[in-house]
Amino acid sequence: MGNALKVESSTWEKEVLQADKLVMVDFWASWCGPCQVVAPVVEELATEYSGKVKIMKLNTDENPEIAGKYRIMGIPTLMFFKGGKIADQIVGAASKSQLKTKIDSLL
Repeated sequence: MGNALKVESSTWEKEVLQADKLVMVDFWASWCGPCQVVAPVVEELATEYSGKVKIMKLNTDENPEIAGKYRIMGIPTLMFFKGGKIADQIVGAASKSQLKTKIDSLL
């Protein structure tokens, strides 16, 4: 794992819901092929948006209660939070340009 930060059930409230900036959470699992495709893009975005957007990764196998709470049915799911609330989400392997457009629209 590079610049994207790992988030878990125990740190969810503090890291995501109480964050003072836009948060993008990558819901993923190690067995998920499309998740592996999105992972390097998420890392690149974490570098490019450093200081502007908090980019986190949540392993759905290790944190099923968070995945359940947000009704994550398919992964990868990229969820955007602002002020502790869901601002938007993208389900499936999105391209870097799609993600950048979404982030820019939410900033």
